[in-house]
Amino acid sequence: MADPTGFLTTPRQTAARRPVDVRITDWREVYAAMHHRDTQRQAGRCMDCGVPFCHGGCPLGNLIPEWNDLVWRQHWQDAVARLHATNNFPEFTGLLCPAPCESACVLGINANPVAIKQIEIALIDRAWAEGWVASQPPGPVARAAGQRVAVVGSGPAGLAAAQQLTRAGHAVTVFERDDRPGGLLRYGIPEFKMEKWRLDRRLDQMRGEGTAFECGVEAGVDVSAADLRRDYRAVVLAGGARVPRALPVPSAGLVGIHQAMEYLSLSNRAVADLAGEPAVSARGRHVVIIGGGDTGADCLGTALRQGAASVTQLEIMPRPPEQRPAGQPWPTYPMIFRVSTAHEEGGERLYAVSTEEFLGDENGRVRALRLTDVDMADGRLTVLDGTERELACDLVLLAMGFTGAEEGALLAGLGASLTERGTVRRDEAYAAEVPGVFVAGDMGRGQSLIVWAIAEGRSAAAATDRFLAGSTTLPAAIPASAAPLRLSGR
Repeated sequence: MADPTGFLTTPRQTAARRPVDVRITDWREVYAAMHHRDTQRQAGRCMDCGVPFCHGGCPLGNLIPEWNDLVWRQHWQDAVARLHATNNFPEFTGLLCPAPCESACVLGINANPVAIKQIEIALIDRAWAEGWVASQPPGPVARAAGQRVAVVGSGPAGLAAAQQLTRAGHAVTVFERDDRPGGLLRYGIPEFKMEKWRLDRRLDQMRGEGTAFECGVEAGVDVSAADLRRDYRAVVLAGGARVPRALPVPSAGLVGIHQAMEYLSLSNRAVADLAGEPAVSARGRHVVIIGGGDTGADCLGTALRQGAASVTQLEIMPRPPEQRPAGQPWPTYPMIFRVSTAHEEGGERLYAVSTEEFLGDENGRVRALRLTDVDMADGRLTVLDGTERELACDLVLLAMGFTGAEEGALLAGLGASLTERGTVRRDEAYAAEVPGVFVAGDMGRGQSLIVWAIAEGRSAAAATDRFLAGSTTLPAAIPASAAPLRLSGR
């Protein structure tokens, strides 16, 4: 087939000045080659800084300048090896992480930072396509020395901990109360944001390494805490922060008011099972989403796909500035106005508004909410007089975040307790109050980013391996007390 652009049938020069003659037989190869060339050019913008602050922005400590240089020189397989050296699941972070590494990129001081996330997802996609990703089961000596470990929860922290411990030789069983593994990656993240085949192929890789999954099993109920302590030498708690934040206003119990995760879970299950309309659907409804974060954007994109009549997203805080504010200088992660792909598709966003009350119809279903404008002054929100009004709606989704881990039979049976922040109490080395029990991810940190969850899973695995074997060769990305880059004293 002819190449009308002459783009790829002409010999071109690599960074090493070697000619490469690429001949096209399928236009899919054209697009792939163009994508690889764009990725190479973007990687070439990396300045190989003497002090790479992107490392500090990323809790995983990703070797970003190293794999950027390898991509620029077209050593793709070596770049993938560097990528996997610190991150078990780069396709998850490449799609779902807000990229604090890019905010810390030195180039970003006076120009656009390197598009690190795009390079990351391009790298791992090529690795899977080329067959460079394979299971890495432990050798017979490591397996013989390994011990039985239970991991509770199969979200990003649990999966990272399980894979690291399995590769160290331990016999790991992951307990998941849902019918399929993945946690919020499975039923909390919409398909349009991350296709589930990406998750499934990682799970297949983990099974090939020896990790076992027990789904439809709620730890503490279907398998007791006593059973876990008896049958497993160590337990890693990675159940997430799943207690949703409520909105304590009048008539919050009306029909048609749902927590965002309830709505997203039902919607994602319907998509996964090709089950048609979910039990809670936005089709033909006027939807209001309370909460301006990523979960709210996921609800927005889902509602639009379901055929909502209108979608309005409310945020109590003022609209952030377009550019990095003076009080949030490089290399901190700035609070700026961001537009997700879901926002590009439609819907309206209202800032600096507060919901005061829900209003119902004669059947007990929400028909509207009463809201007011608010002003932020000296760190306090004040209602502005004369701004009260009604906003019609017949489906309300509460996307205001989570308050902490779930209390229940598991924690009580293990003898673990919660802090005043609603997280499971642990020390600097991820160990709970009970010997042999470790805590990773949002369950111990509180609601956070996927990149922190994976970093904590890897670090908790190292702590668990040290407890079991007396020492460990597993890398620990961060201590339990690590925090994002921020200004001193803030």
